[in-house]
Amino acid sequence: MWGGVLDRAGIRDSPARRGYTAQRRAVRRFAPAEYAAVRLLLPAPLQPDVVVLVAFMHETDDRIDRGDPPEREEALRRWRTLTAEALATGASPHPVLRTLAWTVDRRPVLHERVRTFLDGAALEVAWERFGTEEDVERYVEEYSLPALMLSMCLLAPDGEAPSAAFERGCLALITAMQRLDFLEDLAQDVREGRIGISDQALARHGLTPRDLHARTPRAARVAELVAAQRDVAAASLEAARPLVDLADAAHRPFLRAVLRVQELRVAAVRKAGASLVARSCGPSPAGCGAVLLRELLRRGAGRSG
Repeated sequence: MWGGVLDRAGIRDSPARRGYTAQRRAVRRFAPAEYAAVRLLLPAPLQPDVVVLVAFMHETDDRIDRGDPPEREEALRRWRTLTAEALATGASPHPVLRTLAWTVDRRPVLHERVRTFLDGAALEVAWERFGTEEDVERYVEEYSLPALMLSMCLLAPDGEAPSAAFERGCLALITAMQRLDFLEDLAQDVREGRIGISDQALARHGLTPRDLHARTPRAARVAELVAAQRDVAAASLEAARPLVDLADAAHRPFLRAVLRVQELRVAAVRKAGASLVARSCGPSPAGCGAVLLRELLRRGAGRSG
């Protein structure tokens, strides 16, 4: 039960318990798959903090993803100011920032992670097109990775060298995840004129953004493009596998599940091929649920053994 999770996390103050519970309900609503993985597979003392960090990332993305670039820039500026005030005072009228401040107070390592994430959010606000593959890599390293590390830093092993290796593994993981995001959302991104595939990658296959539409006469070239981008994601996913062995045993079920779900995403993209210019894709909820159940049973068997 959630009350027991809060007890094990040392959260006993009534306003804090209400605040964390409100964020739990919000994350369960807008990110049910991620919520299930956190609740089923992470140690109880970590769960409230990870839930709040997911809520903070979601709120940040929602605020900076609307309007034209100047509007997004202003939204980010205001949000950074509100966040800094919350972390400095330990209080905020905004429920997400109030619980974030409590979480950072409980886990000071997060203070710098929050700042780095918001620094990188400027890239998310500004980008319209990626000219080269290096531009994509910069976006992943400076925005996507800090977003992932907000929560993953809590799973990092002790020691400078193991922690650095863990973060390199996280870079490989988020590279795969972000590349898959860009492929899964290709149809919507084409409509919005903000695709996540670089002009350089398109040119390798004789394509331009104008060729990425449902009735394109160049479907074979689009299929080749999707396959190439999928292979980049799959190679990055393979490079992320050492994460499991680097982590403490208590965190391995969660990490194995994350990796396995990415494998399902790769398979879904492979099946969709050129049709991604017309509709999005993703792994089935049943498949993802089976991954969580398998890891939950595996963890239970380990405990009983």
